[in-house]
Amino acid sequence: MYEFVDNISYFLREPFMHAANSVESIPILFALLLGIVGALAPCQFSSNVSAITLYGTNSIRKGISWQETAYFVAGKIAAFSALGMIVYFLGQEFQQQLPLFFEPMRKVLGPVLILIGAYMLGLFQMRWTLRLWKKSEANGNTRKGNWGAFMLGFTFSLGFCPTMFLLFFLLLMPLTLSSAYGVILPGVFAIGTSIPFLFVIFLIWYLGFGGKVLKKGRKFGLFIQRFAGSLMIVFGILDMLTFW
Repeated sequence: MYEFVDNISYFLREPFMHAANSVESIPILFALLLGIVGALAPCQFSSNVSAITLYGTNSIRKGISWQETAYFVAGKIAAFSALGMIVYFLGQEFQQQLPLFFEPMRKVLGPVLILIGAYMLGLFQMRWTLRLWKKSEANGNTRKGNWGAFMLGFTFSLGFCPTMFLLFFLLLMPLTLSSAYGVILPGVFAIGTSIPFLFVIFLIWYLGFGGKVLKKGRKFGLFIQRFAGSLMIVFGILDMLTFW
């Protein structure tokens, strides 16, 4: 299953990889293009599609929250920047041990997607939850939504596979350690991994689809939510078949 997904991913990311190689002398642009390639790597591809499904459907149902979109991207920036700082301070010997940490982290994502999908289908209720992309006038609920979006971006970024490890640790980090402004390159890489997600959200806003379902009534909105929940479960199962 992984080879099948990787073949599709390779076809999509190869043009961006060629573009990145052609601008290696421009570190910021190189890091941004590597991030786009990373977004199409098998491990990040599934998490990006899941984020697009989760947030895209909520944006169509209730309208776009740009603040929480920014927090989602900030979570990804924080995750990759933290990894860059760890390698910088602890050295390349520690870098070789990181795959042992990421392998179990990557396996967690599939069950998490299934859990989110089941919750969206209404199969169970939680007394506690991080509010993800729920608009509210109350400051407390806004803070919860921002925190939930941030943690989702942070968590989705920790799913590494061989392709992602090669891009970040073997291609980006040597440039980060040798460049005068290398400290910002992991963050630029993170923005690159967010571009497919941001592109879809921009299209929803540009085409005027934000909040469309809300105008059509509660029943239709519930249908959209359950449809998205079903997709999340499917993505979770496929993720487990690929990475377990």
